[in-house]
Formats: sequence, C-alpha cells, structure tokens
Amino acid sequence: MGSALDNIFNSYAGGSIFKNKSVLQINYTPETIPHRNSQIEAVASILAPALKGERVSNLFLYGKTGSGKTLSVQYVTKEILKRVTDAGGDNLRVIYINCKLKKVADTEYRILAEIISSLGESVPATGLPTDAVYSKFIEIIERKKQLILIVMDEVDQAVKKISDSFLYNLTRLNSELKNAQISLVGISNNLTFMDNIDPRVRSSLGEEEIVFPPYNALQLQDILRERAEGAFVEGVLDEGVFAKCAAFAAREHGDARRALDLLRVAAELAEREHSKKLTMEFIDKANQKIEKDKMLDIIENEPRQHQLILYSILNLTNKEDKNEIFTGQVYNKYQEFCQKTKVEVLTQRRVSDIIAEFDMLGLINVDVVSRGRMGRTREIKLMVPENLQPKAKEILETALNI
Repeated sequence: MGSALDNIFNSYAGGSIFKNKSVLQINYTPETIPHRNSQIEAVASILAPALKGERVSNLFLYGKTGSGKTLSVQYVTKEILKRVTDAGGDNLRVIYINCKLKKVADTEYRILAEIISSLGESVPATGLPTDAVYSKFIEIIERKKQLILIVMDEVDQAVKKISDSFLYNLTRLNSELKNAQISLVGISNNLTFMDNIDPRVRSSLGEEEIVFPPYNALQLQDILRERAEGAFVEGVLDEGVFAKCAAFAAREHGDARRALDLLRVAAELAEREHSKKLTMEFIDKANQKIEKDKMLDIIENEPRQHQLILYSILNLTNKEDKNEIFTGQVYNKYQEFCQKTKVEVLTQRRVSDIIAEFDMLGLINVDVVSRGRMGRTREIKLMVPENLQPKAKEILETALNI
C-alpha cells in the first residue's frame, strides 16, 4: 500500500497542468466579466445612490443558472464599497446570503440570524421568538446612519422553503427605522418567480428588475479562454477543448458555471491519469461525472415535501414490481412516510404536480398509459442510475430523519 501511495503522491508532486486552479472555482471573482457590460452598467446605475449613503431601489435579477447574475452583483458592490471606503465612509454594509444553503435559509429565523452574524453580532441558533430576532436586528443597525444592502442569492429557494412573508417583513422594516435603511437585491434562477408572489409583497419588492439572457456557445468559449489563461500552464490544452465544453454547457441554457466546472473536472481527471495534455476525451469523462453529481445535488436541495415523494418512488422502485409504478401507489406510499415523519399530507393534485417537476428535472420518466376500463394513469420510472440509488437513499434518509 505504501508504494502505491508513493506513486500517486509523487506523480502530483512532479508537476501540474494547472497554474492556478482557483481561477476556475465558483467563488472566484474575475477582473472582467465578458458579455455582461450592459447588465453590469444597469446594476451599477440602480445601486449608485449607495455611494452617498442613500437608500437604493430594491432590485431583482433573473436568469438561468450560470448567466452571470451573482458575479455581476458582486463586481458592482465590490466597486461601490471600495469607493465608499476610499472616501473615508463607513455608512454602507453589503450582506450576501446564499439561500440555497439549508442551515442559512430554511427558516425566517435562520435568515435573520445569518444577517445579524454578517453584522458581527449573534443570536442563539434557536429558542427566541422571531419578533425578538427582528428587534435585535433593528437595534444593531439603528446605532448609526447607514444603508444595509442585503443580497439574497437564489431567493426563490428560500421562498419555496418558507414563504414570501419574510421578504415583505424585511421591506416593511424601513417604516420603523430612523437612522438605517434596508434595500434588497434578489437573485433568482426562476424567470417567473414574481408571478407566484403575494401582490402586496410584489408591490413592495419589484421596484427594479433586470433579466440576464443565457450565454451562447461562442460567448462561453470567450469566457473559457479568458479563465484558462490564468488557470493552466501554457500548451496543455488540446485544440477543440473550449468548443466542446461550450457545446455541452450551451445545452444547459448557456450555463457558464457548467462550462467552467467541465474544464476544471476534466483537468483534474487528466492529472489523475498522469496526462500532460487536457484532451477532448477528458471533457466527455468530466461530463458524465458532473451529470451524476448534479443529480445528487438536486435531490439534496429539494424541499422536504419533494424529498418525501422522491423517497416514496425510490422505495417502490426497490420492490419486485419496479417496472410498474403508478401515481396512486406513489401517493399511498407518500402518505405512509408523511405519517412517520409527522409532515402534513399534500393533496393528490399537488403530488401529481411535483411528480411532473421531477420528470422535467430528469429524475424520473413519466408515461401516460391506458389501463382499459380503469382509465388512464401515469407510469413512473426512476431515472437515477442504479449505482447512485444507495447514495440518493442515504441523502434522503438523512434529510428526512427516517
């Protein structure tokens, strides 16, 4: 075993095709953001009053995953903060909340606790009434005249888990404040997010909106080339690698994040195989690996009710009749698990809607079949590969505490 490990570690110590891998990571903020000048200028013009400490309009950004929304907001807020600091000011605070993280944004209490933590204070993880946490937040920000800019990334995920009431509560706080003011920047991958929001909330939130279009394949190639200059040793990339990465990502609604992940994972696979070149063969292997990882990521981040329905399908699939799973069977099994976990049972109509969502995500395949005099029903087939099903089941059992 020792010599085998020596061979692995020595191969990594002997050189790398990477110059700086962090350039390809999600949390890397580049100096320039190609093909997003007009969107960045629009964000900057809306947030510019913050330079004077004035409250800015609430802003919502829409666009598919990997369309540059978060990067653009981070770029603009970083520039504004730099100018405020250079001018000797300290009346602007930018708080970034990732609403996809369960321990941050699965309750209104936790969102407030995260905001308070970003301001250098703390509240207990649980135990206080939510009103008391709001009072604590107001007490902290009212200590001086300042603007609190709260950026809520993937805000649609938080609304799905909680409700839209917490957005309304945050915007309503301004009427109670004398020194501080609050502005929200919401970032959503769901283009129809506002359509499902309570009209009162929508009127208080939707002051400014910007839509980010997806990147096309040529734009994705430009992004990859620019990042690759800083990420890789010269001469290690085969011709055609950028085009292949961009082609895969363009299928995913022009997802730049997907393109960068493909390039990084492909390079990591090339290193593991001690290759001195990143060839298109490794792009294919990386694509297969990412597809598997993405499926598990979706399962882990689905809301609790969705997870219960998926767990029901997974359990029925593991039975002998796995080739014939129908919506009625899924609903019966789902009811069983709701009773076990003490979760409210959704209507059969709503469960059918969620099953349709899983079909769109590619987690299951749904076919409408005729059962003669018994009418038509939907036959469900789980599309999670068999080798991933044990891991998927483990994720769901942990999340659901089953």
